[in-house]
Amino acid sequence: MGTREFSPSIVTVTMNPALDITSDAEVVRHTDKVRCTGARYDPGGGGINVARVAHTLGARVSAIFPAGGPAGKMVADLVAQAGVPLQRIGIAGTTRESFTVNELSTGKQFRFVLQGPELSDLEQAQCLDLVRAGAAGAQFVVASGSLPPGVPSDWYQRIADVCEDVGTPLILDTSGGGLTHVKSGVFLLKPSIRELRECVGQELRTEAEQLAAAHDLIGCGVSQAVLVSLGGDGALLATPGHSQRFSAVQVQAGSGVGAGDAMVAAIAVGRTRGWPLNKSVRFGIAAGAAMLLTPGTATCTRPDVERFFEAVAEPVDIAAGEG
Repeated sequence: MGTREFSPSIVTVTMNPALDITSDAEVVRHTDKVRCTGARYDPGGGGINVARVAHTLGARVSAIFPAGGPAGKMVADLVAQAGVPLQRIGIAGTTRESFTVNELSTGKQFRFVLQGPELSDLEQAQCLDLVRAGAAGAQFVVASGSLPPGVPSDWYQRIADVCEDVGTPLILDTSGGGLTHVKSGVFLLKPSIRELRECVGQELRTEAEQLAAAHDLIGCGVSQAVLVSLGGDGALLATPGHSQRFSAVQVQAGSGVGAGDAMVAAIAVGRTRGWPLNKSVRFGIAAGAAMLLTPGTATCTRPDVERFFEAVAEPVDIAAGEG
């Protein structure tokens, strides 16, 4: 079902959404009952997080995701309450829950993430049909997050093929088998350094090795551009024949949950505004930093993103062989 009839500029796809629960505990100890306080509930999953941030930044966005059971209903209700138009595919299984506990005595964060429900062939086909319909009228499709059980590992390649068929650029942020089985058709691939290592099967200890791996993915036709997220160390952007280094914004440490999704959202928003990719990446770094100020997976605010955007330095060009 959809919440309203309109034409989105960004369509997000979340194959394995979650009900994100965040709480605090003084101490986390094994075998003991951990008494938690201040539970917060947010709709989660990569694409849903992207949609929420993109909506906050003023973009016209629509979120496509499968959902079932009480947790799935709550996810859909929370997305709708956030003002994000959605298209929900009803499934027989129950949407997963993810639980984050902030240990107040140490500042450490513990994240417990469930696998997710198995999707039938029919439910998968319904998802792909909605993606095709949504992509046909959008400026960008963003596919983000893990794949649930039952969904083939080449699923994101199928989405890339759909986007290529209708001529809509795809921004992809995933890991594991969902990443290694993508062979073509992506506009921007955004792996973390860990995900890039897993994808190419190498340690990638130096910046030069990291950029070489990113350029190899471009050379093989996987993606037109690769943005390697380095967390607190910024990011590396590889485009055909060109490499750039982006510095992070220094922010007091907070919850890092959703920072990568916020980065992707702001990049997509920047591109819909007609900005060049490197300016959009700077906007993405600002959004990722702004997420560090929020509790759990709460969405960053537009004023914080704009404020940090002014502080993001211009990227540094990296010559071939440097690093």
